[in-house]
Amino acid sequence: MLLRGGQVFAGYWEASRATAVPATTDGWFATGDLGTLDPDGHLTLTGRKTDMIVTTGGKRVAPAPLEDRVRAHPLIAHCLVTGDNRPYVTALLTLDPEALTHWRRRARKTDVPLAALVDDPDLRATLQRAVDDANRLVSRPESIRRFAVLPVEFTERAGQLTPSHKLRRAEVTRQFTDRIEDLYEAGPGSG
Repeated sequence: MLLRGGQVFAGYWEASRATAVPATTDGWFATGDLGTLDPDGHLTLTGRKTDMIVTTGGKRVAPAPLEDRVRAHPLIAHCLVTGDNRPYVTALLTLDPEALTHWRRRARKTDVPLAALVDDPDLRATLQRAVDDANRLVSRPESIRRFAVLPVEFTERAGQLTPSHKLRRAEVTRQFTDRIEDLYEAGPGSG
């Protein structure tokens, strides 16, 4: 998004020229946000430019709309879409403990430990429907091809969440590098 007008600030108070916020050459301020305009001229924010994923095929993917749509499913607490410099898009999912308790009762799987449950075919089928629903928002090259369910909850204490409970993308990626690598080893069509 680019902004211009009297409401846009010219820079930080008493900041040196080196630390001032740069505008583009024609007077427009680059916000770093991504958005779309609908036919009525209403702006919808879709993410941050710094979060943009670029696959090895050159496809640019804004992860926020996919993550928000997947997270809308009651079983899913968090979703982190990955795929930068990779052949396709994948996701890491964590489960909502309360919703999972309800699902376990309905599925008669109350005795199954969480570490085993993340690979349960019934649970994965339910989560796949949430991923499929999110994929309807995007083209095939932008869609989530594989996902992993993590047997943990993301927390601020573990460094995965900010105090406002937003994902720390780089930290989650660092902590779960092995799981992400596993998503690419078998190829896009498997599990």
